[in-house]
Amino acid sequence: MDLDFDFLIVGAGFSGLVLAERLSTQLGRSSLVVEKRDHIGGNAYDYHDSRGVRVHKYGPHYFRTNSDRVVEYLSQFTQWHPVEYEVRSFTDGRFWHFPVNLNTFEQLVGQPSTRVEFEDWLSKQRIKIANPQNSEELIISQVGWELYKKFYEGYTLKHWKCHPRELAPSVCGRIPIRTNRDDRYLSESFQALPRDGYTTMFDRMLETAGRNVTVQLNTSFEDIRRSVSFRHLIYTGPIDAYFEQSLGELPYRSLRFEFESFSPAQLEQREIEHGKPGFWQPFLQVNYPNDHDFTRIVEIKHATGQPCNYTTIVREYPEDFGPGMEPYYPIPTSDSETLYRRYKELSATEENVSFVGRLARYRYFNMDQVTAMALKEFDRLAERYGSV
Repeated sequence: MDLDFDFLIVGAGFSGLVLAERLSTQLGRSSLVVEKRDHIGGNAYDYHDSRGVRVHKYGPHYFRTNSDRVVEYLSQFTQWHPVEYEVRSFTDGRFWHFPVNLNTFEQLVGQPSTRVEFEDWLSKQRIKIANPQNSEELIISQVGWELYKKFYEGYTLKHWKCHPRELAPSVCGRIPIRTNRDDRYLSESFQALPRDGYTTMFDRMLETAGRNVTVQLNTSFEDIRRSVSFRHLIYTGPIDAYFEQSLGELPYRSLRFEFESFSPAQLEQREIEHGKPGFWQPFLQVNYPNDHDFTRIVEIKHATGQPCNYTTIVREYPEDFGPGMEPYYPIPTSDSETLYRRYKELSATEENVSFVGRLARYRYFNMDQVTAMALKEFDRLAERYGSV
């Protein structure tokens, strides 16, 4: 292998592959992309399981965006399958419309209602908090205690192993609350999945980048950092790991995924129960805020539209982060934010290093946000390095 590159890129997820492709095709620069896993795509990696069902290995990745630039860029490498992500919350022995909207309210009161009636009810339930300081305060200031207890508190405790009052308002504030009948889980103008899957999209990025990009799997930054010559480092891993936890360890939450597949005969029985042929559950995602150890069950075939006689579900179990575990979620508390700011100040002293992505910035970014961040970082690098 040629060990002399313009860029060393740590991580083959959205951030790393977008930057590798741009640096190659737009600037003619060479990159070595190192990835500790045995595949590209990061957490967005998908594949066909033994039953032929396309699944998302690391939990569902619901692509959506309001950015024309992001859609235009990614559309070079994929066609799209439009989808609206339909979610329910299962508690008190029934499926509830979620996110909270007028349909949810009608279920709660047990009769048809209007938007005006729902808004009037909310006005009486809300707790007046002018400037919510945490997720509990944010939600009770929007919907009051009853809906907070039913849908938010238990789910948050399971997922984060923190009480909502310990977490930043943005944690629970990510999910919209509506007074109309809009059942969509997400609100962005563009909602779709790559038609042939995320992995195929990433493969096409690398094909476009050509010989300027070398990918080395099963390789960590520690394995390679002292044996490769490069002009600039693009780091997408955990920022505290880059500095060898010199200021302390940032907290993360991890996940365990339990996959289960079902045959056509098994799905026939399920159809009798919920009336939707070819599926194990009637909705793409069902949250379990107050029962069971898992937080949700996802049946991604609802979203991919894949014609397949079998189906596969995945139960998602939150886990403590530790050795051998993946750091899926930065935990946004006041203490972790203080520690991250110290690492950020330290990162500013590093020369010829770009910190890009969710783990490097210690923020829960969506895929479109990470893509936009990578494109913005490319713009900055292009000004500095120009063309060959």
